[in-house]
Amino acid sequence: MSTMRKLQNDRFLRALKRQSVDRTPVWMMRQAGRYLPEYRASRAKARDFMALCRSPELCCEVTLQPLDRYPLDTAILFSDILTIPDAMGLGLRFVEGEGPKFAQTVRDARAVDALPIPDPTQELRYVIDAVHTIRSALGDRLPLIGFSGSPWTLATYMVEGEGGSDYLQIKRMGYEAPELLDALLAKLSASVCLYLEAQVAAGADAVMVFDTWGGVLSPAGYRRFSLQPMAQIVAHMKRVAPEVPVILFTKNGGQHLEIMADTGCDALGLDWTTDVGAARQRVGTRVALQGNLDPACLFASPAKIEAAVAGILESYGQGNGHIFNLGHGILPQTPPEHAGAMIEAVQRLSPAYHR
Repeated sequence: MSTMRKLQNDRFLRALKRQSVDRTPVWMMRQAGRYLPEYRASRAKARDFMALCRSPELCCEVTLQPLDRYPLDTAILFSDILTIPDAMGLGLRFVEGEGPKFAQTVRDARAVDALPIPDPTQELRYVIDAVHTIRSALGDRLPLIGFSGSPWTLATYMVEGEGGSDYLQIKRMGYEAPELLDALLAKLSASVCLYLEAQVAAGADAVMVFDTWGGVLSPAGYRRFSLQPMAQIVAHMKRVAPEVPVILFTKNGGQHLEIMADTGCDALGLDWTTDVGAARQRVGTRVALQGNLDPACLFASPAKIEAAVAGILESYGQGNGHIFNLGHGILPQTPPEHAGAMIEAVQRLSPAYHR
């Protein structure tokens, strides 16, 4: 499988491979989202959020919106991390003001055994069609990131039945019946491998695994239930698409950077609770680093945003292997012009670190 293509702007891919660039590339997690009025207009065309996700044309439309507004260095597929458990038949719905909920939970061996491994070209065809559509619309302008939730993060929603919980049900499973949780994670790992492989075949140039809830685990729990499944995914992607960079991101996972780098991934995402310079000292040149401005900083004045950007660039220091990003997704209330101020500051200030 090969996705090698000549791009007008390959700065993001070069940085992931720790190659020389003229400035630090920049993009934003959730860069296509509710903070943009044009996104809200597109969202109004769809019956509900999942109807938006299931329309390749609307997914393409919203994916391109931030690229038309800002000089970003990559696109990222617009989708949701819960597409895999939804394709497993658990009845996903989004409740206004409450977030995602599943009609069925997975809490015993019978429920785990009953779970299918979705075929990306069948049950998840709408996502793969969206990747094709976006890739075609992008042409050779920019790279495209494909993504998935991590097995652990997907499992938290499937066991708890919703997000934003205390994770008591899945943590209890991990302590009381760890082999059962291993079995659930094995099915999810296999599903994520197929899903990301299909995204690459459809035109994704890099892939990212979002481990949103890995930071709630104990060190031993993290190694077994979060890191081990992600390592299996990295190994699979390196077998089937060795030229495609893989990014791992564990929110609140700054204490795990060394063992995350041991997986053989190409880059690690950092949230704002880890100093990027200290992270660089810890992992050396093994991986690129992505991040890590606090999304709340974008509610400050443009001058304060510029100062914060300057601080992160200075902390990382001279050289390659840094992709500027937020430490998590951009918040819906963010003034779009403040996101623009961050991007402009990165573009203006970062060339000095690449001479």
